[in-house]
Amino acid sequence: MANFAKVVNNKIVNIINAEQDFINTLSDKDFYIKDDETKINVAQVNGSYDATQDAFILPKPHSSWTLNNSTLQWEAPTPKPDDGKMYTWDEDTTSWVIVE
Repeated sequence: MANFAKVVNNKIVNIINAEQDFINTLSDKDFYIKDDETKINVAQVNGSYDATQDAFILPKPHSSWTLNNSTLQWEAPTPKPDDGKMYTWDEDTTSWVIVE
């Protein structure tokens, strides 16, 4: 069995675990993309699929973040500090905040 993402207008609307033979019986089988180790990211509902790069793109975590088209990862406007402390993103201030 494998995971298959149902992709409608490049958006992932559902994920099911099934055999390829089952997918082949569906009337909308062309909407299902197999999620396997060849993909850059794991499929997630509300994410998207880039057919050109045959890659899933995770849902955008914050409105200020941008997609790196090389890595297909979302990036904050400023890099997360690398000082060993725990941080969380604050969208209101568009900055990293130390988790206390």
